[in-house]
Amino acid sequence: MRKIPIFLVIFIIGVCLGSALASVPAFAQTLEDRIKTLEDAVKKQEETIQQQKALIDALKTEMQQAKPPAQQAGAPPQVSPPPGGQEVQAASTLDQVQQQVQQLEEKVGQVAEAQKKELLSEFNPAIGFVGETVFGYRSQPQTKTGSDRLGGFDVNLRSAELNLAGSVDPYARAYAVLNGSADTATGEANIQVEEAAIQTTSLPWNLTLKGGRFFGEFGRLAYIHDHELPFVNRPLVLDRYIGGESRTDGLQLNYLFPIPHYLSLTAGLGEGFGSPLDTNIKDFRPFGGLSTWGRLSTYFDLTPEISIEPGVSWLYNPQTVDYSGPLDQPDGSTFTQRKRKLAGADLVVRYYPLRNNQFQSLTWGTEALYSKNRYDVTAPDGSTSTSDVGSGGLYSYLAYKFDRQWTAGFLFQWLQGATNTHDQTYSYSPYLTWAISHWNQLRLQYTYTAPSAASGLRPDNAVYLQWGFIIGSHSHGWQER
Repeated sequence: MRKIPIFLVIFIIGVCLGSALASVPAFAQTLEDRIKTLEDAVKKQEETIQQQKALIDALKTEMQQAKPPAQQAGAPPQVSPPPGGQEVQAASTLDQVQQQVQQLEEKVGQVAEAQKKELLSEFNPAIGFVGETVFGYRSQPQTKTGSDRLGGFDVNLRSAELNLAGSVDPYARAYAVLNGSADTATGEANIQVEEAAIQTTSLPWNLTLKGGRFFGEFGRLAYIHDHELPFVNRPLVLDRYIGGESRTDGLQLNYLFPIPHYLSLTAGLGEGFGSPLDTNIKDFRPFGGLSTWGRLSTYFDLTPEISIEPGVSWLYNPQTVDYSGPLDQPDGSTFTQRKRKLAGADLVVRYYPLRNNQFQSLTWGTEALYSKNRYDVTAPDGSTSTSDVGSGGLYSYLAYKFDRQWTAGFLFQWLQGATNTHDQTYSYSPYLTWAISHWNQLRLQYTYTAPSAASGLRPDNAVYLQWGFIIGSHSHGWQER
């Protein structure tokens, strides 16, 4: 895997910051200037209305003058046809003018109503809430599954997520995600800032810059939230190699190629990548202690009914400092991570029949990852050495939507241990999703996990019932990934 030169990263960030600074003079327009502009527009609308009313009065006068003189009392009125259809034309013109006046009055009313809005209401963010509970049963105890959840019957408030999003100004949007989940040991809710980032909306050259805490774009499912997954649990390969969600504190730049065909390139630089973040550095972090990542993805239609979305991703951290903590091995040795490399390739193929695409679809998604890490190894006798370990894993799923509310799927997983390639795990998961509505969803899943003997774990049977709901405004709801 090639390293990205430091000067190239600095150059890209410098270009983006320079572009953002170039647009700063546009902020010079004050609130008073915008109010003055609206007042001028209202005055022009009022003048136009007065002119239209004067025209209506003139037409009415002309119609009155066009009528024949009054007949003598008692004499029957003489009716004569309008000459050349003048009265018909005048009536038609009057109707058109009245419609124009009504439209102008509506526009003026909208402008006036906009002026009445309080300034604070313009900046209120959209607020949404997502709740998710997983009811489960596992046939093996926690020590034999390697899970952070207990064996047997288990109720897991996995996510209680508060989302806030809104425009900062015409040039940027911001959002925050506060997540509370039940602690596995105490059962108490732990609330943390899962995401809090700002993103530009008007940089030149099809560029978008994001900064803060966010999920870095790697692969297909690492940067989406748990309740958005097409199945109950995050794939094992993402949990083991990334740390679950691809959370980071840093900057991410996206470039959309200006070509008719969709092609997107993303590159990022940040402190840590995945959960938990790389916070073990105590005194000094060199540039090599930061993580860099990227993704190149595209989309195109094979036929009017079949689409394909391929992508490739990479992650590199040349100087990790015990990123995931000491990793105890079954033989008594301990691995401490010092270098982190990760590459991935993903593919999604979707079939939507043209006649019934609201009720039926077929989705096949797969992602393969290759991890190449360097570890400091401490043997049981206290001796130390360095070891580079390469390992791989993948997941693949097929989801068939056979009704507006029902989707059936099957997930297959295979994984090698990040420190021991002989430690292999296979997993099979059929599942059924019932979308009661867009805001209320149930999913039933059975999972059989078969680890190899080198892992020291046992085969496990598990059943899960996931119940999630959404209230308020929420930008990422249930998705067909």
